[in-house]
Amino acid sequence: MIIPPYILPGQKVGITCPAGAVDLEEMKYMFNQLSDWGFTYEIGSTVGNSWNKFSATDDERKTELQRMLDDDSIHAILFARGGYGVVRIIDQLDFTKFKEHPKWLVGYSDITCLHSHLHTQLGIASLHAHMSGGYKPDSFDEDATRSIFSALTGKPASYHLPPHPMNRLGETQGILCGGNLALLSDLTGTPSDIQTDGKIVFIEDIAEYKYNIDRMLWQLKRSGKLSKLAGLLVGGFTETQDNEIPFGMTEYEMVWEKVKEYDYPVCFDFPVGHQPRNVALKCGGTYRLSVSKHLVELMEH
Repeated sequence: MIIPPYILPGQKVGITCPAGAVDLEEMKYMFNQLSDWGFTYEIGSTVGNSWNKFSATDDERKTELQRMLDDDSIHAILFARGGYGVVRIIDQLDFTKFKEHPKWLVGYSDITCLHSHLHTQLGIASLHAHMSGGYKPDSFDEDATRSIFSALTGKPASYHLPPHPMNRLGETQGILCGGNLALLSDLTGTPSDIQTDGKIVFIEDIAEYKYNIDRMLWQLKRSGKLSKLAGLLVGGFTETQDNEIPFGMTEYEMVWEKVKEYDYPVCFDFPVGHQPRNVALKCGGTYRLSVSKHLVELMEH
């Protein structure tokens, strides 16, 4: 995997909305944090704009992201919001110049489409981390926010967690990949399909019906995505919905059902997902995972 250059205070980052719309007023907390870190920033025209369900038309979103991918004065691209829309433009993007001069792409949720595409098609690492909403006071988590700065400036990640009763113990090492479960399921069979053999994979999701979470997990299992992992990190499943007739299993029980026959370590309740504690993870970085009775450690090499 190619690791993009780390960035320094004073360098410029670009901010764009390749999917859903975001209110410009809500972005001020993110802008203030970037200034506190010493970065300059360029705000794209899609930020604070809206067009139907999206921040702008497909062509406008694609054109702005393309410009930032190609602009050598921009050293990282931070996405303002997920939602839905990246899949509508991913095949129109030209990564030729980006491959010659890679930079960090930072976001999660619908941005999983870009993380997976970079991982599979280009072999370039990217950063799974919170976006504008994570900087707001009502959802701010100091550790998660600090982990973004640490990742962008080259400090290796080191996460230490209490055990979960459903964990499967073990130690492993591998390249990390993953993201939003719905996106990983939807990308199966496409050019952006994630390759999981020998990898440490992480998953999370929000506002899905339980039966659909189960269906997406079966999609990953039946397509061979869960059989040869080095390890699995199971993050948050927030705002999950159920039908009038209950599904009868928790989200974590659904995951365990799909992976219980394998022998790699599994960590439940890892702090990643649509929640304040959403720590930065380098998709394409190499990590060591240790799951013991008393402690879970994820250490970046």
